[in-house]
Amino acid sequence: MDSIVIVVHGGAWAIPDSIVDATRSGVKEAARRGHEVLRNGGSALDAVQAAVMTLEDDPAFNAGRGSTLNCNGEIEMDALIMEGLHLGAGSVAAVRDIAHPIALARSVMEKTNHTMLVGRGASEFGREMNLSLSATDRLLTNDAEKEFERFKGSGYDRAVEELFVPKQGDEGSVGDGNPVQHDHETVGAVALDAHGNVACATSTGGISVKRPGRVGDSPIVGAGGYADNEVGAVSCTGHGECITRVCLAHRIVNFMNAGLGPEAAAEQALGFMSERIQGFGGAIVVDRSGNTARAFTTPRMAWASLGGATGDQLHHGINPGEDIVEPRL
Repeated sequence: MDSIVIVVHGGAWAIPDSIVDATRSGVKEAARRGHEVLRNGGSALDAVQAAVMTLEDDPAFNAGRGSTLNCNGEIEMDALIMEGLHLGAGSVAAVRDIAHPIALARSVMEKTNHTMLVGRGASEFGREMNLSLSATDRLLTNDAEKEFERFKGSGYDRAVEELFVPKQGDEGSVGDGNPVQHDHETVGAVALDAHGNVACATSTGGISVKRPGRVGDSPIVGAGGYADNEVGAVSCTGHGECITRVCLAHRIVNFMNAGLGPEAAAEQALGFMSERIQGFGGAIVVDRSGNTARAFTTPRMAWASLGGATGDQLHHGINPGEDIVEPRL
């Protein structure tokens, strides 16, 4: 039992002070739920799914309920889940009416011969699997609508610049000094269970005012996440196009396989992305021994972890260098 561990993230971006408390509370609750699965003998796969479903239900995050809107004012969600024993993976992209995209991604992995389904085909498969459907108005939040109104005139590139690129000045602020009020980012989890299996899960509503049909890194194996029992598991967050171009999750795993620890591997991979293509983001990592790490090059990233060397202590943070410790319950 000492080896079990879970780490979750609620997105790497310019988190404004106005939602710090809600974001912190959300990742802590997700870590507790995932860890409880592990404590009860559940698999790493079950744990990351439980954690991410918790975040998909929380409107403070951009996944499931609370997802952002594309330039047509529509919700399109992406998700990936992967297990490290057999390198099994399932993902969905551009789905609109599924309450828990991560559950649909797992069904793709376990109930089909495919690794990804998209759009209408993914939604139809969800109905076949009797997964929980959700009308758009159930997924839509006032914050997402306000964010759409804020960015629809300036466009996708402006949204990317304000949400991910580090700025001089206060954390959680944009270049012109106006606070980012509503947008949120990808969620994810990684875990190691008592049998030595690792898993990752990543889910997102994408970036505000994206083009319809745009798919970022989150559902892409090796970009938004990766899991391999021989090395460890990773879930990524940040500017999806940049993360995809450097295959960030797999790059981190490769660095660990070459001998780097989780923290060094994550920092080196994020540094490469920043220097090579001026991309910004974050990652959470667990290796096959239960060592964990979180790293980010954005102004803030919400994260929480339970288990491993820290036992029943809950660790969490949002700001650079922050590591707050409290009892699990």
